[in-house]
Amino acid sequence: MEATIINIALQRILQMPTNNHLKRRISMNKITVVYWSQTGNTEAMAEAIGEGITNARQEFGKEAEVVEVSNIDMEELKAASVFAIGCPAMGDEVLEESEMEPFVSQVEKYAAGKQIALFGSYGWGDGQWMRDWEVRMRNAGATIVDEEGIICQDTPDDTVLEACRNLGKKLASI
Repeated sequence: MEATIINIALQRILQMPTNNHLKRRISMNKITVVYWSQTGNTEAMAEAIGEGITNARQEFGKEAEVVEVSNIDMEELKAASVFAIGCPAMGDEVLEESEMEPFVSQVEKYAAGKQIALFGSYGWGDGQWMRDWEVRMRNAGATIVDEEGIICQDTPDDTVLEACRNLGKKLASI
């Protein structure tokens, strides 16, 4: 109940046009985990990353915001220095084309100097979509957290979910 009241108050403050300084300060303490998921596998990974950020809150003072790509506030994400993006491989090992691909194209425009974690699941292939995505983000000037994205085939198992929680903790420490 208390957390809900605090979240509602923060949302109202963030919506106030005269509090840009406060908005920046609050967003500096928030790490956004953006994802697109069709089967729930990439969503489970996103939730585990968010859990890792939340579990590290005492140590690093960061909050997690896990949000579907269709609900992302691009202006807020542009202001962030660190965030995570997740998408499964689709079709011929590419990003989902209707929402995630246009989103990633926008992120490329402001990725320079940012630290970005990438993650996602796949059903076939060998992870080429993730390697291509890493190259795109590096070419846009971003640093990939942990040098490469976290991938798993099909449903993430306990080992993958733990790797995601560890990634969340690492994001919180940046």
